[in-house]
Amino acid sequence: MNRYPYQIGVGGLALSDYEKELVNEVLESNRLTYGPKSKLLESEFAKIHMCRHGLFLNSGTSALEVALAALKIKHGWSDGDEIIVPAVTFVATSNVVLHNNLVPVFVDVEADTYNLDPNKIEEKITKRTRAIMPVHLLGLPADMDPILAIAKSFHLAVIEDSCETMFAKYKNKSVGSMGDIGCFSTYVAHFLVTGVGGFAITNDDELATDMRSLMNHGRDNIYMSCSDDHGTNDKRFHEIVDRRFSFVHVGFSYRCTELEAAIGLGQLSRHEQIIYRRQEIAKKLTAGLKKHEEHIQLPYCPSDRTHSYMLYGIVLRESDKKKLIHFLESRNIETRDMLPVINQPIYIKLFGDLEKANPIAKWINSSGFYIGCHSYMTNEEIDFVLESFDQYFRIKSNNIR
Repeated sequence: MNRYPYQIGVGGLALSDYEKELVNEVLESNRLTYGPKSKLLESEFAKIHMCRHGLFLNSGTSALEVALAALKIKHGWSDGDEIIVPAVTFVATSNVVLHNNLVPVFVDVEADTYNLDPNKIEEKITKRTRAIMPVHLLGLPADMDPILAIAKSFHLAVIEDSCETMFAKYKNKSVGSMGDIGCFSTYVAHFLVTGVGGFAITNDDELATDMRSLMNHGRDNIYMSCSDDHGTNDKRFHEIVDRRFSFVHVGFSYRCTELEAAIGLGQLSRHEQIIYRRQEIAKKLTAGLKKHEEHIQLPYCPSDRTHSYMLYGIVLRESDKKKLIHFLESRNIETRDMLPVINQPIYIKLFGDLEKANPIAKWINSSGFYIGCHSYMTNEEIDFVLESFDQYFRIKSNNIR
């Protein structure tokens, strides 16, 4: 078979009967706005990731934007202050910095994990640096201990962009729990898929309060749900009535509905199964591709952390990425470039040629891509992917001869 009968995508989704049951409960309740299912999802997700506070927003990007806005309020940052970000990440990481009138400062990444390189951070710190935003890329936690040590030494905040990583740990600490705020995504192809959605988690009461306000137009936290005034005594009821249309911040409208929360609760109930299958598929891919390691670099996971494999990243040791991805795509195997950001047209326009100062990112931009390893892939699809790589390198070898 030269072409699979349908696309083997980088993401997938199959809703369970339980998720459909929860959605029907929402429909029967006639309650779509923030309510009991959203509150339960926030609480359970935060608990699993070792934090006291959780907020369910309409995207991981919104979570990052609100996180930065809350930190800017708390610490009195000024427009033009700087945030350290990795030179390999999804564009949203640096976009939210710009949206907050701050400046992203790009730091190169490690050649084996593709995450922010702690050894290259200090040289980029200036008197205007206010925070470090490490990204847990493709399902693998960044090397957080040295990052946190640098942040402490220079009195910097830490926002964990964990939009691509859930349920993974670094030295037995959950992603999202080690910095000031952790942010996650539940968009298509992620671990929990709710259609749209994302989380912000924190152990800081003040940041949780401000983020809750900011995602709700900047509203006074006394009234975040249309049932917040139910069952209160007269004094509390009157206080809520007086303040429920009071706005204390210039906020955003970044709310989700009970429908997304219902799907999220259903998926959260089987998250261990989802992660186990992803890890199982990644092991199969690595075992089957190991024979080609002279041509490609495969995912690496240090022994002090776990990898939840949102995506399966590959970097070619030679510079013929286009030939390989065109071959795979012609066989209905979906590929994506490995999260280039500094070489994007808008960033070149804003900051010039950043690749000269970030050689590892340049290598990944030119030679890196990823394929799917989501929990809905079948063994037949995995075998076809591996057979396709075998055929490509067999053809390549014959052409060389």
